[in-house]
Amino acid sequence: MHYTVQRWQEATFSSAEWDKFVLSADNGTIFHERTFLNYHPPERFTDHSLVIRSKGRIQALFPAVEWTIDRDKTLFSHRGASYGGFVYQSVSLDEALGWVQALKHYAREEGFTRILMTLPPMLYAAQPTNYCDFALVSEGFRYQKREMTAVFAVPPTEDEIFSRFKQEARTATRKAAKMGVRVEKSHDYAAYYDILSHNLMMRHGATPTHTLAELEYLAKTFPDRISLQAAFLEKRMIAGVVNFIANPRTMLGFYISDNKEFQEYRALNLLFYEIFRECAASGIEWYDFGTFTLNMQPNFGLGKFKETFGARGIFRDTLEIWL
Repeated sequence: MHYTVQRWQEATFSSAEWDKFVLSADNGTIFHERTFLNYHPPERFTDHSLVIRSKGRIQALFPAVEWTIDRDKTLFSHRGASYGGFVYQSVSLDEALGWVQALKHYAREEGFTRILMTLPPMLYAAQPTNYCDFALVSEGFRYQKREMTAVFAVPPTEDEIFSRFKQEARTATRKAAKMGVRVEKSHDYAAYYDILSHNLMMRHGATPTHTLAELEYLAKTFPDRISLQAAFLEKRMIAGVVNFIANPRTMLGFYISDNKEFQEYRALNLLFYEIFRECAASGIEWYDFGTFTLNMQPNFGLGKFKETFGARGIFRDTLEIWL
């Protein structure tokens, strides 16, 4: 089957049409939507998203940007999002191979020297398959890195949620409740950002990827899909996490953070228990805690903390090919 690859243009395929395809896709996430990607200011990235067609019918989308370092021009899917790669409504092995071959041909013709992409973990798909992974590797892509992300399979009942916790997590959750910690959604991103910024600077000498203004903008743009879940002691926020409903099956946590002055209250344990209850009530099947490796170097303490809730590590893969 012959495939054509064309650079996305608003005039010929609107952002609304793009997002409609993503929302009905087998493996689409919020991070593939133009509404999300457009929060980046135009000067930050040069968009080079692609539409793949066969006989005029859209087969797949490929959100991407141009990224040039020295003289190397990379087609990156997507530097401004957690995940990129092909977004499709259905896929067979021969289709996946055809898309990859067409993508390579297009990139060479456009003067790119490399293609780089981070794929959503397989469980994000309604019908999980490794066809695209197979096609990429068989066509010469290699794994640049295989990070581990911790995922929790959300049971349908409160009792089952608690039974998945290890003993230390159950004890800590009960302790938080007895000591008066309460959990609720909050719009006070500034208070949360103070906790987050302090922790990142203290531990890693770093600042958050998102600015406070960007977090507030995203929460306002996606009020039903991005929210701050926070733990309070009386009226003081002492812990929080920003949750992204990536698609109807998965929720992804960003920036797990707590005020270390109140660590004895074990607020994060109660916080995640309440988040999992919300997931179960909403029919969300998976909670993704996010990665606990960086460039394939494990943070064992962070990994162990996530494992106490019953989470297990799966791959979040980044693949590349030099053309």
